[in-house]
Amino acid sequence: MKNKVQLIGHLGAAPEVKTTANGSKYARMSIATDEVYTNKKGEKVTDTTWHQVVGWDKTAEIIEQRLVKGTYVLIEGKLTNRQWEDKNGEKRFITEVLCTNLLVLEKKAAMA
Repeated sequence: MKNKVQLIGHLGAAPEVKTTANGSKYARMSIATDEVYTNKKGEKVTDTTWHQVVGWDKTAEIIEQRLVKGTYVLIEGKLTNRQWEDKNGEKRFITEVLCTNLLVLEKKAAMA
């Protein structure tokens, strides 16, 4: 089995791009994916799921240059888990998609 993720969705906000102390660039963003189905009452229902995505180095540069809030994008990568201690000493955990490939499908006209 292989740890591989593919998501197609819209960015919920502009990517957050930062540089580490050692000079590595990274970009964080949230991607919304929608699943549309009809419930037992015959009503159309949209179920939105938010995914935390991070890209490093060259991928981060592409994210910074090409992606804005609302961009419709295909993301490929793998699931990663991180843990850290917050300023109160509490352990925190997060699952993210480590983006290795991306394809811009469209930008929202108002955002481009």
